[in-house]
Amino acid sequence: MRLWKLELQRLADELRMPITVCHLPPGTSKWNRIEHRLFSFITTNWRGKPLVSHKVIVELIAATTTDAGLKVRSQLDTNTYPAGVKISEAQLQAVKLKPHSFHGEWNYTIEPNLPAPM
Repeated sequence: MRLWKLELQRLADELRMPITVCHLPPGTSKWNRIEHRLFSFITTNWRGKPLVSHKVIVELIAATTTDAGLKVRSQLDTNTYPAGVKISEAQLQAVKLKPHSFHGEWNYTIEPNLPAPM
């Protein structure tokens, strides 16, 4: 969980702009409007089809359209990511994480370490 915050800090620094992160509390994804509106269409679209490979799954997801015309885009990420990467406390402390006043553990902004462009 720590590595992605460090990578978000690097992205904020590279873009020279803050990145706001808002998590849904545990157990509340059923109230995520986008997920709620899309998932039923995705599962309907792949109903009865064998999910035999990642490629098949991604293509079935990408072929999904809602009744309102919302289209899903998906792409298979074939990159490999190292497991067990250790992040030091010093690296984690260098992340300029500013908790929001409402549930700062779930909602925060990562500020760039570089000044904003003029």
